[in-house]
Amino acid sequence: MSDYTKSTDFASKDSLPSGNAGKIVKGTEIDTEFNNISVAIATKADLASPGFSGSPTAPTQSTGDSTTKLATTAFVAASITTGIAAAYPVGSIYINAAVSTNPATLLGFGTWSAFGAGRVMVGLDSGNAAFDTAQETGGSADAIVVSHSHSITDPGHNHTVEIPISNTGNNQSSFNYSSTIQSGRFTPTTSTETTGISVNSAGSSATNANLQPYIVVYMWRRTA
Repeated sequence: MSDYTKSTDFASKDSLPSGNAGKIVKGTEIDTEFNNISVAIATKADLASPGFSGSPTAPTQSTGDSTTKLATTAFVAASITTGIAAAYPVGSIYINAAVSTNPATLLGFGTWSAFGAGRVMVGLDSGNAAFDTAQETGGSADAIVVSHSHSITDPGHNHTVEIPISNTGNNQSSFNYSSTIQSGRFTPTTSTETTGISVNSAGSSATNANLQPYIVVYMWRRTA
């Protein structure tokens, strides 16, 4: 909006003594003054639904003002930042799946530090000592073998027994086994084939074997 400024100093003319040539108001002065007034009126905004052009300015109201006062771009920007900051109080976690930039730069407020490297988050559980304190850590990526036992099925085996005998007779008739008689000894054996017993290994390396399905993101914690 333009401010009207008189081009002719009529007050000075009025103070001049009568008959002074400078006291006379000329036609060109009246014409210039009229034109200035006409332009000033034409460039004033209407009170009802004004249509501004250019880059009009206005006073910036304090953040949080909810009256019908005009809102400048500065007021709007400050209000947005204040609103986002309220949604992320100190202690909040910010997560981004693609951008590693510090949230202080992205959001325009706060002090942030990288958070939870290599860890997943779990809700606080006051009834479980492992999860009853905020930011408590635990767990292991590598598998831990808990106490357990293995059962073995015997596939069959035999025992060899050597029994001394006398030179005057033998006592092999007391055994229901096939036998071999050698000088000075009697060796009965079972008729089943001797087989070995082994326990096969199973499973895989314990390294990173405890990991649940996961997805990696950038996490930040607001500290101030």
